[in-house]
Amino acid sequence: MSEMRDNIPDDRRRLGDAIRGAQVAAADRGDVVIDMKEADRARIEILAEDLKPVFDEVPADDEQWDFAISTGLQPRLWIDATAHVMMGRDRRTYRFVRDTRLGRIVVAEATEVKPISDAVTNYIAERIVERQRMMEGERISLRDGVAEPEPARQMETAPQAVVTPIVPVRQHRSMVNDFVNAVIWLLIGALAGAGALLAFFWDRLSPYF
Repeated sequence: MSEMRDNIPDDRRRLGDAIRGAQVAAADRGDVVIDMKEADRARIEILAEDLKPVFDEVPADDEQWDFAISTGLQPRLWIDATAHVMMGRDRRTYRFVRDTRLGRIVVAEATEVKPISDAVTNYIAERIVERQRMMEGERISLRDGVAEPEPARQMETAPQAVVTPIVPVRQHRSMVNDFVNAVIWLLIGALAGAGALLAFFWDRLSPYF
């Protein structure tokens, strides 16, 4: 019984390979029998079926992925907004491309499904890791109440120890200057008033001098 159970996965793998071979053969025949667009779509669907377990493992709350087949003039399997898989000009070569600021680059290219499936899987894993790092960086940089490093606090408090005693000294000097100026102006006013009184009563006081 144990030997029969061990053989079951191998049989299933052979059946899966046979089904995939039949799908590829049908797509090849479709180049002649049906429209080329339908043949390209058939191959894209084969790749999508191979990647379905990977798509199912991606977190549902991660909205950066498309995982959809477009049915335009040239069918494409969209991974995200910038990366997709399409068929080459020979209608048998899978081409995994990505659009960047510098133009379109070819990430992987092969006539077999597995190399392209592995390249797409690696791309998804890299993007998920990049997103996790970005989210972790945002949480660290935007958290409230994070203690500052010790040198930063020393640099911030050091100038306060020097600046604090200067403020009362400046205020004291200002008060002294205001008092001296008030006394000077008071003396000037007193002398001016005395001079005016002396000039006014000079006629009466002149006999006493």
